[in-house]
Amino acid sequence: TAGVKMGADIVNVHASGGSEMMRAAVDAAAKIADANNSESPMIIAVTVLTSMDAAAISSVLNAETEINPANHVKHLAKLAKSSGMNGVVCSAKEIELIKDACGKEFVLVVPGIRPAGSALGDQKRVMTPAEAAAKGADFIVVGRPVIKTENPAEAAKAINLELNL
Repeated sequence: TAGVKMGADIVNVHASGGSEMMRAAVDAAAKIADANNSESPMIIAVTVLTSMDAAAISSVLNAETEINPANHVKHLAKLAKSSGMNGVVCSAKEIELIKDACGKEFVLVVPGIRPAGSALGDQKRVMTPAEAAAKGADFIVVGRPVIKTENPAEAAKAINLELNL
């Protein structure tokens, strides 16, 4: 609720918290916005971290058989949509799958974006900025390839050029 009170444009929760928690987040944001005569922020749900692969997801879920990341992300995205979320955070690998399942208007915030030649670090499910944009990402998140370089401004400019911005 603090983010809503401060005027955040986007607030996120974790889809794995379940539909009751997601509906409560949407309702709380709307009540705060109404009380402040302001617009409610976009409420999105994190599906599966881009640093997780099938083995990591399976381990966290204590699954006896390996969990397919795309199937799990799709399930969480559909749960988020039915709970009133405006969109989800997902890897670029699931953009088309989620847009097909939840509609083109369902907002996708896509981290794990790595410009060509960038170190992957701990990221497992990645894509370049241009690839993610072409698939339909609404927002891309590029962290370390920009902030962990000697010249962050140049790195950001190169990404904008790649995106024709």
